Order: sequence, then C-alpha cells, then structure tokens
Amino acid sequence: MLKMLVRTIRDIKNGAKKGFSSLLRRSFSVWSGTVVDMGNKDGELRVFMVAGEVSGDSIASRLMESLKKLSPLPIRFSGVGGPRMSKEGLESLFPMEDISVMGMWELLPHLNKFRVRLKETIEGAILFRPHVIVTVDSKGFSFRLLKQLRARYGWQELNGPLHFHYVAPSFWAWKGGEARLKGLANFVDHILCILPNEEAVCKLNGLDATFVGHPVLEDIVEFNLGKQASPHDLKIEGNSEDFRRKYALSPGFVFGHASSICPSIEVASLKGAAVISLLPGSRLQEVIRMLSIFSHTFDQLKDSIPELITVIHVASNQHVENYIDGVIHKWPVPAILIPGGHQHLKYDAFSASRIALCTSGTVAMELQLARLPCVVAYRAHILTEWYIQYKAKIPYISLPNILTDSAIIPEALFQACTPTNLASMLMKLMHNKRLQEEQIVAAENVIKLLFPSERIINNLEEQMEWKFPNFTPSMIASSTILSHVKS
Repeated sequence: MLKMLVRTIRDIKNGAKKGFSSLLRRSFSVWSGTVVDMGNKDGELRVFMVAGEVSGDSIASRLMESLKKLSPLPIRFSGVGGPRMSKEGLESLFPMEDISVMGMWELLPHLNKFRVRLKETIEGAILFRPHVIVTVDSKGFSFRLLKQLRARYGWQELNGPLHFHYVAPSFWAWKGGEARLKGLANFVDHILCILPNEEAVCKLNGLDATFVGHPVLEDIVEFNLGKQASPHDLKIEGNSEDFRRKYALSPGFVFGHASSICPSIEVASLKGAAVISLLPGSRLQEVIRMLSIFSHTFDQLKDSIPELITVIHVASNQHVENYIDGVIHKWPVPAILIPGGHQHLKYDAFSASRIALCTSGTVAMELQLARLPCVVAYRAHILTEWYIQYKAKIPYISLPNILTDSAIIPEALFQACTPTNLASMLMKLMHNKRLQEEQIVAAENVIKLLFPSERIINNLEEQMEWKFPNFTPSMIASSTILSHVKS
C-alpha cells in the first residue's frame, strides 16, 4: 500500500501532462481504506494535532510540513500547539503552555485547568471532524484525550478518526511498562516510534507501530540546508569563531532582548573565555527548580575558572522566557541568553562551548549531535522522585546512557543534584580530555542507533527516488500516516 501511495503522489506532483483529475480518480481507486481515501470524500484532509511541550511543538511542526509536501489533497490543521506549529498553519485552541506539566505531584496545582483544557480539546476535535488525530508525546494529556475521544465516538456510534501517537511511551524504563502497552491498543491505532526496538515490542503487545527515527536527526537537515549531505554526516558543527566575534562586547554593553549579555555584569571580551552552555529545561516548573541550583553551581565555579561565561539556552515557552528575564540580573557570572528556535545560533554556541550542563531531556541528544561533552542534572518534587526511584528499572535518566547502557555521561539526579556535586563534576569534565573524548566517541555510536532502518530507507529511495536528507523522521512518519489502512 505504501508503494501505491508514494507512486501516485509522485505521479500527481507531475500530473500536468496526464491530467490532474484523471490521476486523482485513478489513485483513489487503489487507496481503498487509506487515510487519503477518507479525505477524498470531503475534498480535503483534516488533521487534528496536539503537542504540549517545546520538543513536541518542534516534532509536530516538522510533521505538518511533511504532510503538506506529501498529501495529494488540500490539508487543514486544528488542535493545540506552540509557535512552530502556528507557522505551519495551526490556530491553537489555547496556549500550549497550559498543558505543559510533568510529574504526578507537579500536576496537582494545575489539575482543574488541565481538566478544563482536556474538555475544550475534546470538543474542538469533535467540531473539527478530523480524518486523523495525531498526539505528540505528553502522554498524560494525549492518552486521556485519545481514550475519551474513542469512547465518545463509540457512544454516538460514529465512525471516528484514526489515532496516531508520535513518540512511544518509555515502557522500557518502568517496571510493568511493557504490559501497559496492551491497553493502548484500545484507543491508539498506530505508534510512531523514535527509538530502535520499540516497534518490535509494541507489535508483540498488539500495538501497530513504525520506527521512523529520532526527531533530533532533523536538525542535521535544517542546519545543512542547501548543502550536500549523506546519511553518515550525523553531526552538526557550528561556527565557534563567528559566535565569539558576535559576543566580543565592550564593558557595560547590553545586547538586544532576543539574545543578551546580563546587564549587571561588565564583560571586557569573550575571546579566550571559558564558555559553558546551560540548558535548564523547557517547562516552567523545572526551569524554576533547576535554574536556582545552577545559579549556585556557577557561583562556586566562578573563582576556579577564569573568564567564565554562561550561555543560557532559553526554551520557546513564553512563561520560561519571562521567568528567566526576571531573574537573570542575579546571575553570578556573565550570561548570554540564546532564544529558542534559532538553530544556527544554538549550534554556534555549542561549538564555542567547552562543555555543557543540562536538565535531562531532548537537549541531551542535541548535545550529542554537536559532540559537546556534558553533565546531566535532574530534580523534581520529592514525592515524584520517590515514585521514579521505586518504579524505574534502569539506572540512568539520559537517553545516551540508556542506549549505551553505560554511565558515559555524568548524571546528578535527585538528592545528588546539588551545586557542590555539579561544580565538582563540571570541573572534572572540563579538565579531563580523556572523559571528553569518551563522550565524543560514544556520541557517534548513539546517533547511528537513532537513524531509520535500512529497510525503510531503501524502500523510500526506490519508490520516491528520495535521497538523504529527504527520508527524515517526519517524512517517514507522514508516509506512514497517509498510507495507513483503516480497518
């Protein structure tokens, strides 16, 4: 079915000579039961999408862009998302930040708002009458939404849309996690997996799934736009010299709001400075918690590291941006703020940095692409930490360590995540070339594991005459959605 889909899409794209309408009629005669066939009845394809995190906004926006490229029908979007999704044509029902909460106990103060937003999303989806619903990560909100929607359509005896969930829940990390997959098949039609081996385990538990590759690989395409690339160029090299020249500022100078030098600190020059990239997280709750710890960490480091400069990467979350703007004047060392959504500036900053300190999350994979050695930190509510320690069946929290099953990246977790411990770990990493090299070598192997399988790549190359970098995770995910047969 995938072969018929991609062949017909290619024909339709070149359909001027053959006649667009005749091609369209012929194509849908072989697409019986597919997503595109469903959309053909209405003359358009309606996709309802939900993302609740900054990383989800990025994944979903790339999926939207790919769907628009591949769909032979006009395509319309509705749902919940952030700024990147809005650029692709989504009018969010409400600010994405309203559902951006992680953790059991952290959710409690926001529970009423969470329920209200869930109800609004359900009503919005039903009114939109989508052919496909795609939820991206944020499993707490996503699975409640999909489950209640499936039940609502069942009560009304309606033929509901297909349900896709992008990013499999981390069943491999929790005791009893795999057994919970069986229940998802009741309201999830297909899982788009971003890690190797997830597809096979999902299928063994009755859940249709496809491994599409890790979304961080798309950064390679965006960064190398217009340049020749190959599947083996799995790294990003920013321009460190350009970054250092850009921020070699005179004393007391304050750069613009979008990216700035902390105004309370005079900086003679960044040339020769010891630059550490800092990534405090994307959710307001974790940024508030982690930034305080990181501030005390750099207060301890400033006397030991001459000309220490912090580059703080700010997530594309308005609440986070406002919070950091309000507290940065108290930062103990000179700080440069890098706004979210600026890919080249981000990787230029990584290239100019000696090491990085990050809150556990997707950013650890971005640092792998940049080959920047790092330390991973994480704190949560004390009861959430207790629950994680009780239920987790793996000793690591960062994906590179999980994939390699080794503590190649130093982790400071829970009660061990203190300014003193972090300062010690950063000093050790900064002055130990062997530890840095071990991380760089391991990163090469980790990134290779995240690439789509040769089977999928070969099939897409054959059928669509694609070449790297066109077989990105989002393009593979889009092909999977459009060719899915509704039973």
